[in-house]
Amino acid sequence: MALTDPLVLRGRVLRNRLVFCAHLTNQAVDRLPSPAHTAYYAARAAGGAALVITEEQAVDPADQPYEKVVDGTDPAVVDRYRELAAAVHAHGALVVAQLNHNGGQGSSLHSRTPLVAPSPVADPLFGEVPREATPADLAAVVAGFARVAGHARDGGLDGVELQASQSSLLRALLDPSTNRRTDGYGTDRARLLLEVVAAVRGALGPDLLLGVRLATAEPGGTTTEDAVATAHRLAATGAVDWLSTTTGVATASLHLVEPSMAGPHGYALPLAARLRTAGLPVIGVGRVTTPAEAEAALAHCDLVGVVRGQLADPDFAATALRGDPVRACTGCNECAAGIGAGLPMRCVQGVLPVPAVPARARHVVVVGGGPAGLRAAAHAAARGHRVTLLEAAERLGGALALAATAPGRGELAGFVEADVRACAEHGVDVRTGVRARDEDLVELRPDVVVLACGAVPARPAWAGDAERVVDVADVLAGVAAPSGRVLVVDELGGPHATSTAELLAARGCAVEVVTGALVAAQRLGPTLDRGPWHRRAAAAGIVQTVERVPLSVQDGVVTLLHHLTGDVEERVVDWVVAATPPDPVPGPAVPAGVAVHRVGDCLAPAGLAVAVATAERVVGSW
Repeated sequence: MALTDPLVLRGRVLRNRLVFCAHLTNQAVDRLPSPAHTAYYAARAAGGAALVITEEQAVDPADQPYEKVVDGTDPAVVDRYRELAAAVHAHGALVVAQLNHNGGQGSSLHSRTPLVAPSPVADPLFGEVPREATPADLAAVVAGFARVAGHARDGGLDGVELQASQSSLLRALLDPSTNRRTDGYGTDRARLLLEVVAAVRGALGPDLLLGVRLATAEPGGTTTEDAVATAHRLAATGAVDWLSTTTGVATASLHLVEPSMAGPHGYALPLAARLRTAGLPVIGVGRVTTPAEAEAALAHCDLVGVVRGQLADPDFAATALRGDPVRACTGCNECAAGIGAGLPMRCVQGVLPVPAVPARARHVVVVGGGPAGLRAAAHAAARGHRVTLLEAAERLGGALALAATAPGRGELAGFVEADVRACAEHGVDVRTGVRARDEDLVELRPDVVVLACGAVPARPAWAGDAERVVDVADVLAGVAAPSGRVLVVDELGGPHATSTAELLAARGCAVEVVTGALVAAQRLGPTLDRGPWHRRAAAAGIVQTVERVPLSVQDGVVTLLHHLTGDVEERVVDWVVAATPPDPVPGPAVPAGVAVHRVGDCLAPAGLAVAVATAERVVGSW
């Protein structure tokens, strides 16, 4: 079996084995699919995906765990489905809608009605105690699934997928920890799912596709053995065309559903292999980010689900089938962070625009080859400008390339590599080992200068003149090699301090991380890295202390203030490593009359996503 092999399901041909699986996008308008949805899914179809599965469509108007969930019961969705089907079919792909009811994994904020669940068990994240669904409630749920399936049929979609995973009433019924019923829906936890399958098949008719996504491993909940047994029962109905897999629950263990770069590649594929014993084609998932990984995944499954890979590179499928390098997902999880904040789905890597000659082609000089400079150069060149990039170091990537040397952060190098390829593809004149001087900018005679000079470590005031106080960048770059007892002062809350602490602990140092925040590594939460970090820190013996700020360092003694009480403490250490806000680099003087723009850390040190966004917005304004 190969990625290029077609697969026939109920008379419909999937042109290859790559699937764009369901995921939230926050692009609905008035709870209906929007033109942004159509463009989003059509882009992945144009990029070569064989099957596109939309984000969840609610089967009950009262099921609204977040503001922009699509209400699939609204008859107005039918016309939107027609537009979506036409756009995806035009590129040779099939498209199905995922149908779902979130049950107790939701909020009454928007609906102002109590949540309904198998049993009155509060979700760990939302915390609301739902009311136990009555038989009439469950019958209405079945009818809701059938109704939305009928809308998908009338809208020209190729079928539907039922979500019984991650965040789902159907999943909660299958899970003994959330289904404590003693009636028939408790003694047979798959009963409602089977009723929904029968009703949906009736609504779809014999020709359209029907898939089911099952949770195959939940901490403290549904086991893989449970999922396999359910898979066999689904296969026996003759109504189901494929199974899809996930691991974890979208609230209690979301880091398993959307693992960051700390998660191993292909981690969930063995679960797909277990479901194959039911005899149905299975979609396997689990951090598949390269063509080679996708090809290898077919040893475990029949179809390969690639979501974040197709966010980073919408042409992932076509590129993979050609055997060319893709712009691989780095697992930075900025996409998950944005969705959690209610923003539309976006990959921090972005998508280069279609090259087009601007009204006036300019000579653009970019100073700095970090992520912002590389993105500005690649975008400007793709739009038809002549671009020269000057980088003082011998290698490109700036602070991001340095961050990629930290434990568990190596995949960040792929971001740099992809933009370096884009610069080469579009003819950027890249000059490394060249520190831009004022006279250089005069000699190059640019029309536009983009300053992407980055930022440099700033020595904190509390460090005084203590010799053994260094920045995390010094440690990663090998300029400093702390040993013995090391205090890591984290004033950023992101991966800077945590990854450096792991590096030092692996070298045998006794490490304590202190932060003035009330929660350690607080900015790792949105990217789902905080929980895994705490587990790794505990395993490595890294001590984490919150609510403390350093006052001074003298003769190896660090004075700390517990700012909530005013108490003062001391630590006797050999080294102090600081993760503190850096200072922007001003860069060279730009000749008079030349347009100048600052991007990235040179403008304001605010992280990778902001650095790239500033570069794209500046270039897009010309």
